[in-house]
Amino acid sequence: MGNINESFRIDRSEVRIFTFQLEPTHMSAAYVPYSQTGYFSKTICDYLGQEQAVRPFYHRFPSLETLSDQIQEKQATAVCEPNWRKTLSESLMAVYGAVSISEATADNIESLKQSNTYTITTGHQLNLFTGPLYFLYKIVSVINFCKQAKQAYPDHNFVPVYWMATEDHDFDEINYFNFRGSKVAWNRQDGGAVGDLSTEGLQQVSEVIGAAMGTSIQASYLRELFENAYLKHDDLASATRYLANALFADQGLVIVDGNDSKLKAAFAPYAKQELLTQKGHEVISATTADLVAAGYKEQVHPREINLFYLDQGLRERIVQVGDQYMINNTDLSFSEAEVLAKLEQHPEQFSPNALLRPLYQEVILPNLCYIGGGGELAYWLQLKDYFEAVEVTFPMLMLRNSALLITEKQMGKWERLGLDVADLFKKPEALASHLVKQHSGLPLDFESQKAHLKKQFEALYELAKQTDPSFEGAVAAQEKKQINGLKNLEKRLRKAEKRNHNDRIQRAQELRDAVFPANNLQERKANFSEFYLEAGDGLIPLLLEQLDPFKSEFSVIRL
Repeated sequence: MGNINESFRIDRSEVRIFTFQLEPTHMSAAYVPYSQTGYFSKTICDYLGQEQAVRPFYHRFPSLETLSDQIQEKQATAVCEPNWRKTLSESLMAVYGAVSISEATADNIESLKQSNTYTITTGHQLNLFTGPLYFLYKIVSVINFCKQAKQAYPDHNFVPVYWMATEDHDFDEINYFNFRGSKVAWNRQDGGAVGDLSTEGLQQVSEVIGAAMGTSIQASYLRELFENAYLKHDDLASATRYLANALFADQGLVIVDGNDSKLKAAFAPYAKQELLTQKGHEVISATTADLVAAGYKEQVHPREINLFYLDQGLRERIVQVGDQYMINNTDLSFSEAEVLAKLEQHPEQFSPNALLRPLYQEVILPNLCYIGGGGELAYWLQLKDYFEAVEVTFPMLMLRNSALLITEKQMGKWERLGLDVADLFKKPEALASHLVKQHSGLPLDFESQKAHLKKQFEALYELAKQTDPSFEGAVAAQEKKQINGLKNLEKRLRKAEKRNHNDRIQRAQELRDAVFPANNLQERKANFSEFYLEAGDGLIPLLLEQLDPFKSEFSVIRL
């Protein structure tokens, strides 16, 4: 890891990303069940399969058919009342400030005042330059959901929402992105909500990124996009808002920053209840125990108080000690009366943690469905009983689209090796064994020999029973020895055949490594800029065309 200066570093690794030309008119997609990829948890696979064990932990499984029931239930809640809709619309418009928004986005914000308008929401951290590729997949998922919902329910409006996680404080999780096998990171002192962090110091990052991207038209656009986002905005929230708006404004994307006093005021009654009763800890803990008993893992651990205290450069947990509300890692302390007075006067200083943020979202948005990654949906499953306890409608939960981008040339090489799309997801050892078995002209297991051997030993066991019972032990030992001998011969044969097919195995592994950097999903490692350099303006239309949020399978997009 080499330090370029205090504000920038670029880490070299062995990750190799293959970039390619994306042509929306020359594409096809194949699909692999999530359960067959090896990259998704039992929780998510069971949820997608609507297994009986996981059904108590969600409300309605997302579909165009169940959407009507969700609409009817949501429209009867306070968040859909005209006065609040007006406040929400005006607050969202005000947050954009000087950022120029498209007519589609302005229309969507205005439409939130109407009783027949609902949101479909996703959320993401404020990663530098969008971070991993799946940032785009999340937003494309909500946009395409809204388009299909509008076709199914033409009398309603559906607004795609990106909720910026401006109140997070885990700077080390967001201060970098990967570019062509290098980790580009922004070094600075952190502290407090990341959305408030100054963008000072990103000039050096911009210069190095610009040099690395080259001189193409696409590179010029990316440099300009980075500069306009990070060098012309004072804080990370404003920079990210500009960036997401620039990429998706034509699709009417609405960007929400929850760190807003008017929005927080609507959440204040639930924050008060959390401070006084700690109901969140009680109910969520019980649900989590039920999840674990059903065979699933706890994703997020509930706290006694699931709120943080926000101040300039500070975001720390609120902890009750006796009759005092202490701010963790500080000398700040409030009595019950003082903390409630502060909540009433400055609701923006109270920040929900990961388990309460979903509640905050649902009490300020006329939202029908949350679209997120596997980890996000896993902790939403901990919350259904809590939503019922505080009488807030639980949204539908949808897994965001996942995709692998692969060129026609790469796929052609893959298929000439006798491999199909599903084989892409085999781990290296399994892939090698599959290739050897497929292409070897020799029998690579001795199952028939083992069966014949067992048949021979059956006669010896009968003989042992008729002579001395102690002889049975000797027969069993000999049988085990000879079976093990056959197994060892199998291993040696397979190892020898792997050497004979080493060239084929190596070519397959190199192809797989190109689209699974560091043996991880491409979408979790690569940044959109790598693909934009080749595709230009075709990248997002490609994703909008190919990704269907209602198709619960992993997409392999072949160009």
